[in-house]
Order: sequence, then C-alpha cells, then structure tokens
Amino acid sequence: MREFPKEFLLGGATADFQYEGGFNEGGRGLHSHDFETSGSVDCLRQISLKLKDGSRGTVNYRDSLPDGAEARLYDDIYYPSHQATDFFNHVEEDIGLMAEMGFQVYRFSICWSRIYPTGDEDMPNEEGLEFYDKVIDELLKNNIEPMITICHDELPFYLCKTYDGWSSRHVIDCYVKYAKTLFERYKGKVKYWITFNEINAVGGYAQIGTHKQDHQTHYQAVHHMFVASSKAIQLGHQIMPESMFGTMFALSEIYPATCHPEDIFAAYQKRRESLFFVDVMARGKYPNYTKEIFERKNIHIIKEKDDDQWIKDYPLDFISFSYYRSTIADRHSTFDIMGGDVNPYLELTPWGWPVDPLGLRYCLNELYDRYQKPLFVVENGLGAVDILEKDGSIHDDYRIQYVNDHLAQIRDAITIDHVPCFGYTMWGWIDVVSLSTGEMKKRYGFVYVDMDDNGKGSLKRYKKDSFYWFQKVIKSQGKIIHGGKE
Repeated sequence: MREFPKEFLLGGATADFQYEGGFNEGGRGLHSHDFETSGSVDCLRQISLKLKDGSRGTVNYRDSLPDGAEARLYDDIYYPSHQATDFFNHVEEDIGLMAEMGFQVYRFSICWSRIYPTGDEDMPNEEGLEFYDKVIDELLKNNIEPMITICHDELPFYLCKTYDGWSSRHVIDCYVKYAKTLFERYKGKVKYWITFNEINAVGGYAQIGTHKQDHQTHYQAVHHMFVASSKAIQLGHQIMPESMFGTMFALSEIYPATCHPEDIFAAYQKRRESLFFVDVMARGKYPNYTKEIFERKNIHIIKEKDDDQWIKDYPLDFISFSYYRSTIADRHSTFDIMGGDVNPYLELTPWGWPVDPLGLRYCLNELYDRYQKPLFVVENGLGAVDILEKDGSIHDDYRIQYVNDHLAQIRDAITIDHVPCFGYTMWGWIDVVSLSTGEMKKRYGFVYVDMDDNGKGSLKRYKKDSFYWFQKVIKSQGKIIHGGKE
C-alpha cells in the first residue's frame, strides 16, 4: 500500500473573517469584510452603504460602489464575519481538536486590523499580537506546524476609505510594516508564510478595498500587491533565513469543451490569463502575452522604476493553491478567469460545483512542469448540508469520499509523477461562514459548529464521521486512502 512521504504535511485551513470572530474585542479595528451581509446561492452577499445623499443602500460584494458612497454598519443587519464561528473564544478547544485528529500543519490567516487597527499606526496593537502568540504557542505545544497567510482577502477599513485600498502605493508600505511586525514577532516559530490569498481571484471592495472594480483599477491594485509580496519576501528572508514564502492562487482546471482548434485555443488563452499571476510571482516578470491581455482590456500599469526589479529579485519559494473544481471553455465563452461552463461528464455538489479529483493531479503536474517549484494544496473541500442527529453524530460519507478521492490524486502525483508537493490543508477543517454566500448551512468541516445562517446557536462543537476518518488518514500517512492508481 502506498503512502505519502514522511515529510508530507496533513492538516486544515481557515480564514480569520470566516472563523475568528471577536470583531470588537482585543483592540481589533474594522476591516473590509465587516460590512458584508449574509446571502445565499441565489442571492449574492451585499455591502451595506451610506449613500452620497445620506440614505442607506447596498451593492453586490464584488461590484463597484456608487459615487460618494461609503461602507457603513447598521444595527439591524446581520454581518457574519463579526462573530463567525468564534475561534477567538475557542482557541484551546479547537486546537485540541486539531491535535486529536493528529494535524501536522494548520494554515490560518492573521487579521491585519487586529495588529494595526487602521493600518496607518506606527506601533502595532499589543493585544492583537498576544492573541496570535497564544494561537501559535498552542499549535507548537501540540506539534502542529503553523502556516500563516499574511493577507487573506482583506485590509483595514481605514485604508479602504482613506486611500482606496490597493489602488494606492501607500498600502504597500502599510503591508510591509505589518509583515515586518509578524516576522520579528514569530521568527523561529513560523517557517511557512503565504503573502496573499487567491491573488488571481480577488476583486471587489471587501477583498482589495477599491471603490471601483474596472479592469484598470483591478490590475493596478494587483501590481501593487505583487510589489508588496516581493518586498515582504525580501524582508522575511532577511529576518528569518529558514523561512519559505508562497502566494496562494485559485486554480480551478480549465479544459477545452471540444477538440475544435478554436475551443482548444480559447481554453489555452483562459488558462494563461489565470496563470498570469503565478507567472509574475514565480518567474519574476510580466510574461510576453500580458501585452495582449492589457491591450484587449485597455489596461496601462503605472510602475515606479524599481518595481520590476523587486518582482524579479524576490519571487516565490513555493506555490500554494486552492482546488475545488474544473470547468470547460469554448470559443464563445465569456467567463472570467475563475468561471466557466459545467463539464457534462462530472457530478455537481449541492452548490453546483463540478467534482473532478483527477483534475487536481492534472493541475499539480501542470504547475510543476511550468514552474519547477515545490507545491502545496492549501484549500480543497466539499460544502454540503450536514444533519446533526439527536445523539450528536453527523454522518458525512459524501465528504469522506470527496476528500479521499482528491488525496488519492495528490498521492499519485507525488508517487507516480514525482511532483514535489509537500502538503495538504483541507478547507474549513471546522465549519466556517461561507465566503461567497455568508451561509452556515454550506458546511465544509470535519467539526460541526452549532450555528445557523443568522448566527444563532450554542457554538458547541461536534465531531463528524469525517473527523475520525481523517484522524486515520494522518495516522497512516495516507495508507488508508483508496482509489487512484492502486
């Protein structure tokens, strides 16, 4: 029976604004996701606004804000990120559950506004640092490797309101100051760092802080993130020579819809447009095909003289990515870099996502062939409606099957294809608030949290059947996984 290499790390992942809570505790400032309402698969989440004339309004969370509007909180609206599933008050209990499963690694994000409440302060918030001291020390006590995402789709609200988020170069300096604080605080404790989450998929006020979401604004903001990442990597290697840095990319696989040459080329172009972000950060320069993309979208990146040098000199050490599904493209497709048409050969999740485990092996090979850098699968999982039985059990065989089938393909990529993938963190190891819909009923975790879509419930934790299954996966270093090339 085949198994993962001994150095392969198995664990789970979360994001602070979907899990941590404690939004008005410990000196934490407001951040960009705090203004997002709940939603559903049929109704996008909204950002609550104060409009130019003083009245209330909302806008879809990935759309531009109306002229003169600003994000505003209202007492009669439920904002899922404020409580989330309350890791802030369940640190020891939740890390105890990770340890019980045998986690070897836990990927989590630091809340930027918990460290710098506005982002513009000269000195960090000590209470915020002490909270993460507790988290990291508790992980290390339980022999769990921390993997920190420095910026997981958020920034302090003050930087959005005052500087228009990542459209401003000022935010680069704020980010580097914030990263330096983390590096100096946690050197010797944290080896693996991720500078940004899903940088190829971020968009909207809540994720990049820009009031407008046109192509020019978006790609200019991302350029500033490229530079910020390189500056953080330079600083991180200087302060922590043993550290490794990656950025996280959303990499749903894209297949041609047919073998028609125009469909094949259309899929190729869409894939390049998605991998552009990895090309810049892993290879250290803007690729030649960028010219076509920018001409087509009427984009002109404004750079300072040293920007390209920073990007060239400090590329990524490893590539981390999420993988949930695959899509298809043809010559008529108009989807964005993450969207796509449904593959008729694949089954769908309850939320309409195609299930394609082999696509993960394909993606791992594609990335290593292209970049020759170590890989890490930092997000993968199944959102589903789970039923809490009267005896406290949750029978989620569908999740076990989903994770098993994807782990089998990772194992094949490593042991058959010799792809250097060094870890896997299952997304939402514990139930968290859904990013896209703000729901709780779309559950991902090995651990069930008693909370409904309106934030009501005891927050009590219950172990699902998948909890015990993943415990066996880790203990056997993957020997119990079935499927793939046995």
